[in-house]
Amino acid sequence: MKLKMKIGFTIGKFAPLHKGHQYLIEKGIKEMDKFYVIVYETNVIDIPLEQRARWIKELYPEVNILLAKNPPSQYGLDEESVKIQMDYLKNIIKDIPVTHFYNSEPYGKYVARDLNIEEVQVDRLREKYAISGTKIRKNVNENKEYVEEIVYKEIKSSKEDESC
Repeated sequence: MKLKMKIGFTIGKFAPLHKGHQYLIEKGIKEMDKFYVIVYETNVIDIPLEQRARWIKELYPEVNILLAKNPPSQYGLDEESVKIQMDYLKNIIKDIPVTHFYNSEPYGKYVARDLNIEEVQVDRLREKYAISGTKIRKNVNENKEYVEEIVYKEIKSSKEDESC
């Protein structure tokens, strides 16, 4: 009897990539046969999509990276917003037989429901890593412990460029 391959994925802006994201990615890598990370384009940080994807690939060469360019601007947990986001996401993963969705956000249940896959909640209450990209963007020096050196250097460099 052939066992079905377990293929997991997560999504995010990774703006910037931090220890909470890494914990989720590492759990997915460990538990799945194949793991995908979908990196969304965003304007909340002045670091390009490709650069944020590169951080992940450098730290986790075994993951498969997909770039989510020009994502819908409508977000929310109402059915219309969920449908818009899910139609976009389904198009990105249309050829990948995913079985699990790794996340730590309220929208995870909708992704799992609409794709008919298993949801894996990871540190939703932020007990292991009480951090967010927003906190890091507000004060990268104060939250330096939550980001890898390659991420920290590029965030600092980007902030210095902004102040010129």
